[in-house]
Amino acid sequence: MSLTKNRIICAIDTTDKEKAAKLASDLYGHVCAIKIGLEFFTAHGIDGIIQLADMVPEERQCPIFLDLKLHDIPNTVAKAVKATVRICPFLMTVHASGGKTMMKAAMEAAKEIEIKWLSRPMIVGVTVLTSFDQNDLNGIGVGAQVSDQVVRLAELAREAGLDGVVCSSHEIEAIRKACGADFKLVVPGIRPAGSDVGDQKRVLTPKEAVSKGADYLVIGRPITEAADPKAAAQAIWKSIQ
Repeated sequence: MSLTKNRIICAIDTTDKEKAAKLASDLYGHVCAIKIGLEFFTAHGIDGIIQLADMVPEERQCPIFLDLKLHDIPNTVAKAVKATVRICPFLMTVHASGGKTMMKAAMEAAKEIEIKWLSRPMIVGVTVLTSFDQNDLNGIGVGAQVSDQVVRLAELAREAGLDGVVCSSHEIEAIRKACGADFKLVVPGIRPAGSDVGDQKRVLTPKEAVSKGADYLVIGRPITEAADPKAAAQAIWKSIQ
């Protein structure tokens, strides 16, 4: 299976390094990357991610999507992006609601990494969390419709120079129209038909999301909690093809 064609990013949400390492090794060749988020990072930090990589055979190491959803003053976010150089993630997240100046600072920091190390992480902006619905958005004082808010933040991220955004599958087509074909769309809240949606509220199946134009699908529990995670990832990829 070609890693260049595979669109699945597996979310490995655990604090257990041994479990994370086994999943990462087993899923090599069946996903394009693994997502390390706040749960693992809070427990182990960058040193823990380095240790995780050391636990996986070099020939089976997947690219890392570092999903920390950075949201702070521009200078702090820029320094945080630069601090990831030790693990060389291929993709990172910042909150688009942090504003244009913050997102530009993140992108400029990534470009500094590229100048020094010849490669940089792609930076994508988180729009509206897929656990949010209209009531949640209204509850934090945002009166816009979810889809309108997502597109507004996506356009802001594009203006800031980001590589793309994180959005639900329901907003893919609207963002494509507003931001163009080259703007990367990373789509969580993906559930194969018949799967428990858990705490996600704006979901679609993998095939539906890809047909709408998703670049990357972030899938966690349907793979990691399966009796055979590798077989689950294979089945999802087959359903997309």
